Amino acid sequence: MSIRKLACYVGLSWVLIACASTEFSIPAVTGSTAGARQPGKIIWHDLLTDTPAATRAFYAGLFGWEFEPLDGVNYTLIKHQGELIGGMVDQNLLPTEADISQWVVLFSVSDVELATRRLREAGGTVFTPPTSLGERGTIAVVADPQGAVLALLETRDGDPPDTDGPPPAGRFLWDELWTGEVDTAARFYTELVSLSSQSFRLETGGESIEYRILAAGERPRAGVRSRPAQDMDPRWVSYLRVADEAQMTAILSRVDSLGGQVLVPATARPEGGLVAIITGPSGAGIALQTWESGQVLAERRKSL
Repeated sequence: MSIRKLACYVGLSWVLIACASTEFSIPAVTGSTAGARQPGKIIWHDLLTDTPAATRAFYAGLFGWEFEPLDGVNYTLIKHQGELIGGMVDQNLLPTEADISQWVVLFSVSDVELATRRLREAGGTVFTPPTSLGERGTIAVVADPQGAVLALLETRDGDPPDTDGPPPAGRFLWDELWTGEVDTAARFYTELVSLSSQSFRLETGGESIEYRILAAGERPRAGVRSRPAQDMDPRWVSYLRVADEAQMTAILSRVDSLGGQVLVPATARPEGGLVAIITGPSGAGIALQTWESGQVLAERRKSL
């Protein structure tokens, strides 16, 4: 289907502004089911990078990801084991000199017009008003009231269904908002997409920090935690699943040679498992976490 899409992203760090100009076709998200939407679920991830070739080699070398450019447009589909998991935009083709390399999460909403209006009324910023992406649905690029960038997506045909087990290693496992205003941010998202919020203390790095689980019924959808540094801008951080300690060690050993950087080496969690943070060649950060096959995401509230 031929559509009008956001083809230009302009802005400063962690700020996206889009301009609609180019027509192209973009597929629906993986596993869509007829009409079923799950508001509050993060159903897609897009990567903006100023090093597209090196980024492709980086993620292919670490996780075996595959990349499929769409003809005539600045958008590349990301696949893992043949299934769509995300997209990539070449920042060099955008009308900006600022480095905006980053991962962007896409939230499912049942009514993008309503969600965009609620976000604006709550003090958020709308960079791109609701815009059709054809088969994928309708998107709005926004920032929450604290300034964290995200996108709202009302899918055309439905959202990927939930599964009880973890995704295969190398796919997205979890997403967290790192912010200086945990209570305020959690309240905003519960009101934006009708999620519930559960509060507890998270032991990490020898300290206890605020943490919220945003959930839809019994399904955890995302976390909200206090940022690790006061001078860090609010941002969404995505986690990729790593099968076990051996795979984590193997992945981290290849990061530097593939042009990335290990920001936080593999760190043991009090409840078991390992977490690490890396960047790709463009500097866009992403977290890695081991997750045993027998665990389900609903147990995350007990095992963080």
